[in-house]
Amino acid sequence: MAGPEPENPPTLSPAVLVLDQPVTRAEVERLCERLSALARRAGPGPVTVDVGGVGRPDLAVVEALARLRLTAGRLGCRIQLRNARGELRRLLAWTGLDEALSAPAALGGVLGPERGGEAEQREEALGVEEGVEPGDPAP
Repeated sequence: MAGPEPENPPTLSPAVLVLDQPVTRAEVERLCERLSALARRAGPGPVTVDVGGVGRPDLAVVEALARLRLTAGRLGCRIQLRNARGELRRLLAWTGLDEALSAPAALGGVLGPERGGEAEQREEALGVEEGVEPGDPAP
């Protein structure tokens, strides 16, 4: 006698938090609450934060993203950014948060390097001095 067929577990849709207007510091707590609710409903896996609609990014946006990352970490998940434009990527790099908020290549390398960039020049090693021989002319 065959038992009942096992039910397929419900497939959870990916959790996406859309930032579709300019972000202010006053909204950060509400955004973190929305992220918490999304993460709990979606289960394991990252929460995607779509930043395509934030307009011109500023430090309020950076603060919001940093707080969202901390909130996700407390919940045992992480966030991935989607639709991050060059200006936001540069601001995140300037603040040192680009690696903390980076997205995998599967989402198009949202925070990956921009095409057409130039390689950085190497800096000289600190504490290394050029030796001077007696009789050498001054530079």
